Amino acid sequence: MTRPRIVIVGAGFAGYQAARTLLRRSRGAAEVVLVNPADYFLYLPLLPEVAAGALDARDVCVPIQDTLPRVRLVLGQVCGVDPHRRTVTYTGPEGDDGTLSYHRLVLAAGSVTKLLPIPGVADHAHGFRSVPEALYLRDHLIRQIELADAAEDEAERRARMTFVVVGAGYTGTEVAAQGQLLTADIAARHPRLAGCPPRWLLLDTADQVLPGMDARMAAGALDVLRGRGVDVRLGTSIREATAAGVTLTDGGSVASRTLVWCVGVRPDPVVERAGLPTDEGRIRVDATLRVPGFPDVYACGDGAAVPDLYNPGHCTPMTAQHAVRQGKVVAHNIGVSYGIGTLRRYRHRDLGFVVDLGGWQATANPLHVPLRGPLARAVTRGYHLTALPANRLRTVASWLFTAAGARPGVGLGLVRGPAVPLETLAHHPG
Repeated sequence: MTRPRIVIVGAGFAGYQAARTLLRRSRGAAEVVLVNPADYFLYLPLLPEVAAGALDARDVCVPIQDTLPRVRLVLGQVCGVDPHRRTVTYTGPEGDDGTLSYHRLVLAAGSVTKLLPIPGVADHAHGFRSVPEALYLRDHLIRQIELADAAEDEAERRARMTFVVVGAGYTGTEVAAQGQLLTADIAARHPRLAGCPPRWLLLDTADQVLPGMDARMAAGALDVLRGRGVDVRLGTSIREATAAGVTLTDGGSVASRTLVWCVGVRPDPVVERAGLPTDEGRIRVDATLRVPGFPDVYACGDGAAVPDLYNPGHCTPMTAQHAVRQGKVVAHNIGVSYGIGTLRRYRHRDLGFVVDLGGWQATANPLHVPLRGPLARAVTRGYHLTALPANRLRTVASWLFTAAGARPGVGLGLVRGPAVPLETLAHHPG
């Protein structure tokens, strides 16, 4: 290698931010290589709005070549890491294999959908971690309403108009909130469905929605959801899923053709294949985000067990806030390894969270100040526009268009069966 090569695995929040910061710090002195299955960084927090027809998929996909012009993008899924030989192996989108050598390595592969051993979930549930899954879910919701309109059997009609979301965390809460608005809008264009409105269920084993977040935020979200008619059932999950519906842990059953799985995430499988020390499935790192025993390897984001210096004995949670900040620290400390600056330990300060509930509703606690309603909505959108690396004008235009008119009510022809098995898209980019 004529120049030091820094290889970054993954273009999620951590990997994208690491690449962005390294470009600024290296000023061309190092070759920055980004290995990712897609040619874009997905701004995941706005994905529920894509599924709900409020945003175009291109609004939330930040092109890597346009925004990181001096980064060498390698399309592929990393399948192995050899820290002793300093190599990374990957499989390209057309099945071809490749190998990259590196001088410094950043593992920021992120996370994938976490499956639980519940019968039928892997075959009948819809995942929600990628653009294809969001677009597929949107098409599926529209199709169910159209099929319900055509159904002569009342039981079938009600089943098709019933939508079940499992997991009331950040993603599941937003999917239920945005999905309810979409289906209500689409159903209103079908007069035959006047007596059979869309029914949404949101299930979680926790005792509040948004578990782990501020109780006031959770209460605000619950009020909005139930105010729209969403059936929120806490302390409840599913025992089995079939093509006709779900059986609940409380003994009940729900006839439905739609099950959305938002229970949680786990580190990308590349973490297991890297042959590096792990803690609870995540790559072990010290406070400088370096892997112990491998001074040229760093890890950050969802796949890294980053020690929480403010909460000794625990690791930082798997959130975008941490991933972005860790990406910056990794880039800084790689610069230090080349003699630029001094080492930083990863420390964080919780800036609060925002949860977009669609319409004029949101719940937020910026700097731990609880907000609800239109003010929280303004703060939420302002935050997303600030955090979005590109496409801001496009996103604002889409929001204005949605506010001024109805959401598009046509499918894209993506749905060919009752569901795409969760494992099919578990490793899809974005």
